[in-house]
Amino acid sequence: MIGSAVEYVGRVTLRHVEYVGGLAIQLRAALASMRRALPLVGNRNRWRSAVNQMLAVGVNACPMVGIMALCTGFILAMQGASEFRKFGAMNLVVDLVSLGFTRELGPLLAALAVSGRSGSAFSAEIGTMVVTEEIDALRTMALDPIEFLLAPKYLAMLIMLPCLTIMSNACGILAGGLFMRISTQMTLRVYLGYVADSIVLRDVMMGLLKSLAFATIIVQVGCLEGFHVRGGPDAVGRSATSAVVKSTFLVILSDLAFTGIFYLMERH
Repeated sequence: MIGSAVEYVGRVTLRHVEYVGGLAIQLRAALASMRRALPLVGNRNRWRSAVNQMLAVGVNACPMVGIMALCTGFILAMQGASEFRKFGAMNLVVDLVSLGFTRELGPLLAALAVSGRSGSAFSAEIGTMVVTEEIDALRTMALDPIEFLLAPKYLAMLIMLPCLTIMSNACGILAGGLFMRISTQMTLRVYLGYVADSIVLRDVMMGLLKSLAFATIIVQVGCLEGFHVRGGPDAVGRSATSAVVKSTFLVILSDLAFTGIFYLMERH
C-alpha cells in the first residue's frame, strides 16, 4: 500500500518535472526565434503574422477585459465601502481600488481573460495542425514550427498583455470612481486626485512585469499542449482544456511568487 503510494507520487512528480523541462526547452527555442518575428530586422511574413495575432489576442479581447475590470472594480469598491464606512474612512476605498488593481487585479484579470480566449485557441490551432500532419509538412519544407507558429504568437502576447493590463487598471479604477460618485457625491476630479496620490510608479511597473511573465506562461503552455496532441479530433479538445487549466494554475502560482518576492523586498 505504502509502496504503491510512493510509486504514484514519484511517477506524478517525474511527469510534472518533465513538463516543466519541456516548457523551458520550448521557451529557449522561442527566444532564439523571436528575432525573425521582429519588424525591419526579421521576416516580413512573420511580423505580419504577429500583427494578426495582436489583433486576435489584444484588440478583440478589449471588450471582455474592460467589462471584467469594470465589474470587479465596482464590486471591490462596494465591499471596501461596507467596512470602511463603519470607521468613517470612505477615502480609503480609493486606495483599496487603486492599489488593488495596479498591483494585483489588473494584470491577473487580463491574464485570466486572455488565457481563456487565446491559450485554448493556440492549443487548438497547433493541435489541429498536428492531427492533420501540417506540422510534419512544415518540417519537410525546412520550416521550423517554433519560428513559424510560436514566435509571432509570443511577440504579440508580450506586446498586447501589458496593454490590456493598463486598460484593466484604468477600467477598474474608473469603476471605483463611479461608485464613489454614487455613494459619496465625490467628483471625478477629486477622485482622480486621490488616485494620483495613492499610486506610485513601482506598483505600476510591478503589474507590468507580472503581465510579461503571465504572457510567457499562456503562450508557452498553450503551444506546448498543441504540439503534444496525439490522436484524433477529440485530442484537440482535450489539449485546449488542458491548456486553459494549466496556464490558469501557473499564472496564479507565479502571481503568488511575484507578490511574495516584492513583499519581502519591501520589508527589507
